[in-house]
Amino acid sequence: MRSATPKHVLPVIVIAQFAGTSLWFAGNAVVPDLIRELGLLEAFIGFITMAVQAGFITGTLLFAALSVADRFSPVKVFLLCSVLGAAANLLTIWSDNFTEVMFARLFTGFFLAGIYPVGMKIASDWHKEGLGKALGYLVGALVLGTAFPHLLKYLGGDLPWRFVMISTSLISLSGGVLLYFTVNDGPYKGKAGVFKPSAMFRLFRDPNFRSAAFGYFGHMWELYTFWAFVPVILAYLNSVHTGSELNVSLFSFLIIGIGALSCAIGGHLSLKKGSKKVALSSLMISGGCCLLLPLISGLPLIMILLLLFLWGITVIPDSPQFSTLVAKSSDPSYVATGLTIVNSIGFAITIISIQLINFSWLYFENLMVFWLILPGPILGLLSIRKYQNR
Repeated sequence: MRSATPKHVLPVIVIAQFAGTSLWFAGNAVVPDLIRELGLLEAFIGFITMAVQAGFITGTLLFAALSVADRFSPVKVFLLCSVLGAAANLLTIWSDNFTEVMFARLFTGFFLAGIYPVGMKIASDWHKEGLGKALGYLVGALVLGTAFPHLLKYLGGDLPWRFVMISTSLISLSGGVLLYFTVNDGPYKGKAGVFKPSAMFRLFRDPNFRSAAFGYFGHMWELYTFWAFVPVILAYLNSVHTGSELNVSLFSFLIIGIGALSCAIGGHLSLKKGSKKVALSSLMISGGCCLLLPLISGLPLIMILLLLFLWGITVIPDSPQFSTLVAKSSDPSYVATGLTIVNSIGFAITIISIQLINFSWLYFENLMVFWLILPGPILGLLSIRKYQNR
């Protein structure tokens, strides 16, 4: 009989996940500074986000094809990628043009492939039961990590934008080292699968795996596009509401970061209601927020902010539940491969949705363009309803 999971394991994984994923939106937090300093176009916000996503996709595809975290120690993979991701993040400081910034963010995204899905793999290796709860905390850490650079930008005040990049790199490095020295590979780690690139295709033959995966894909069409454009929406509200002086960095952190709380709550609810019900509820409410945003644009600013906070709360708690369902419906020897390939495809989808909104916003500059996000939650709902609890 295997002993209970030590109490320190989950908190350490959560802290390390937060630290590593703070690299994700570090570039987004300083976009206005990069645009001014390098003479870039306003559309750069869509491209810098796309670079990180493209790097993450490339990394996850490679990690999945090689079954890296299934064949090697996931804790060591996490440490290596935390260190290399921190180094890639620092390359932004020495970038002098659009191309160099894009490559710096691309490599940062590549090494995030060894942080986010591998962190979930480590958690699944320690939690045979209550995985939805554990992943709720982990994705909550991702949310805080994603939002954190905006808070650093706000707290940094008049400090140079490089402060954000250096801080997030040091935090990522610290998280990887902390995990390596305090957490071992989990007792429920499946027998290492042999190198079979076909394994990631075979996983999709399971109808539950397909249902969870396609539900996640619909969710991802919405999630990162919303997160990427929260600062744009806030800046727009400042421009159209007389007297509005919202601090874009602070409110971006709050609207994105509040999702960490709902991830934790959703994780606890999944123990009683099940991951499927939590995912369904989250998709329905976040999709409703997307539908309502353009319709209430003429209302007082406080009403719009409340809707944005509600959207921030409900746009993310389904993510760990989809990952839970993906992990549970994967071959035990290829759990990391299943999580990684689903993440990879999901993030590929975000590139399309982000660029669609990016160019639509530049052309129309109207909140109605965010209705283009709505098909994601709708298709996600239709897919996850087919999942059969076993």
